[in-house]
Amino acid sequence: MGLGGCIILIAVGAILTFATDWHMTGVNVTVVGLILMAVGLIGVATFSGIARRRRVVVPTTPVVEEESRHHHVDGYSDGYGV
Repeated sequence: MGLGGCIILIAVGAILTFATDWHMTGVNVTVVGLILMAVGLIGVATFSGIARRRRVVVPTTPVVEEESRHHHVDGYSDGYGV
């Protein structure tokens, strides 16, 4: 579940808890809203922890390529001189 899904859970939970006056037999809508908000908050905390770990920059050592040791300048190393 991504960050957007967590925010949607929090919003739906808040709507069920604070903005409705439904009364269903066998279901407490206020408790369902609180559970959805809690799950959304746990998801946001988990997502932000994972995202923080992904953004850690590990310093690397620069790679230096060595020049070729067999570099001839006499005209015969390029294949055209005889």
